[in-house]
Amino acid sequence: MHGLKTSVITLTALVALMSAVSSYAVGYATSCKTEGFSCVRVKRGQSWQSLFPEERERGIVMRLNHRNGELYPGLKLIVPDDIKDHDLMDYTPMPPRIEAQGEKVIYVDLGNHIWAAYDADGYQVRWGPATGGRKHCPPPNEDSKCNTKEGSYRIYSLGSSNCVSTKFPEPDGGAPMPYCMFFDGGQALHGSPGGIVDANVSHGCVRMFVQDAEWMRYDFAEPAMTSNNYRGTKVVVLTAEKFNPNKTQDLTQPVEHTDDADGYDDGEGDSLY
Repeated sequence: MHGLKTSVITLTALVALMSAVSSYAVGYATSCKTEGFSCVRVKRGQSWQSLFPEERERGIVMRLNHRNGELYPGLKLIVPDDIKDHDLMDYTPMPPRIEAQGEKVIYVDLGNHIWAAYDADGYQVRWGPATGGRKHCPPPNEDSKCNTKEGSYRIYSLGSSNCVSTKFPEPDGGAPMPYCMFFDGGQALHGSPGGIVDANVSHGCVRMFVQDAEWMRYDFAEPAMTSNNYRGTKVVVLTAEKFNPNKTQDLTQPVEHTDDADGYDDGEGDSLY
């Protein structure tokens, strides 16, 4: 069992990281009225594949709309007017570059439902939608909190596509958590096979597109090991309160957390969902 740790959040680049999004790239739309974007209304029988046959364009639209689940008639999808001329990184809601941290960092902003991965030189390499835990757990545990904890953590355990929760749904678990990456007890970043919604509704884990979780698991995240001096990839979580770039936030207080998953091994242990 790993011991209880105290992490101090020292995020000198955080204000720059989370400030106004529209100035960093081509643009990030939040409505059909955003300049350079328009909306497509889904008709009966249409699917992601029929509307956007090209995988690159489909991926952009999914991420801009924070949605990759089944479509339904009448749904409006925000679509860039010049999507054929740009790639996913051109529409990032995060700055393309931040102050170099000297190591890879994954930022999770649960107020805006976004994650972004930065390399050691401070360059953003990928982004996508992310949602976290709800404020209160669903019945019959509504008196308990399920919110994802704010703080600075490190990934300590990685799972495969077969990773599942051993706790939810109660009493026996079994909820899929593909490509799980544990960073705080039973809380992990993982894919959500049924798609994600633009709201924090989990039991504490950070849900992502499955494709994003697979990429992060195999091409970016590292557990504690000799080559990184036993310091797994850093994960910085901001709570569901939206970040205010005009207000200085006190993020220097110690954050106590445990990186023990109660014997977790690719799905074993008290993993959440």
